[in-house]
Amino acid sequence: MREHHSSAQHQSTLWKRGGILLGIGLGGFFDGIVLHQILQWHHLVSETYHPTSLRNLEINTLADGLFHAFTWVASVIGLFYVWSGTRGEHPEWSTRAFLGTLLLGWGGFNLVEGLINHQILGIHHVRPGPYWLAYDIGFLVWGLLMVVIGYAWMKQQNRSAA
Repeated sequence: MREHHSSAQHQSTLWKRGGILLGIGLGGFFDGIVLHQILQWHHLVSETYHPTSLRNLEINTLADGLFHAFTWVASVIGLFYVWSGTRGEHPEWSTRAFLGTLLLGWGGFNLVEGLINHQILGIHHVRPGPYWLAYDIGFLVWGLLMVVIGYAWMKQQNRSAA
């Protein structure tokens, strides 16, 4: 019986870890696709290499591509963890708990990316211009809100599984 509980706990850890990695990937893809490409507010290193020349635009495009490669790898690893965690016998998991892992990962991505790239390194801002700080803070608040909601939804699953 103890071995079964340990295996179920291990599987639960795998799918939660996978959901968080998928959330990181989704957050990165949203950032890269919506903010970098569709809205064209910034590129990964647009404050360091202003995209006002062809050479700087090439550098920004390469940096964006490497960023997308990172988010793709996080997503693929996340899928494998979710797949591994959902095989075999396990307690029932709720959609809300899974969505909680995605929100936790996405929000964590926003917080780390926003603090490091926007504030500490200053390599880009969410939307450069006169209100750049408001956009940067909004990005951080949005990330924090996702982390809080995601964590709460995951904790609800833990209480109902106990």
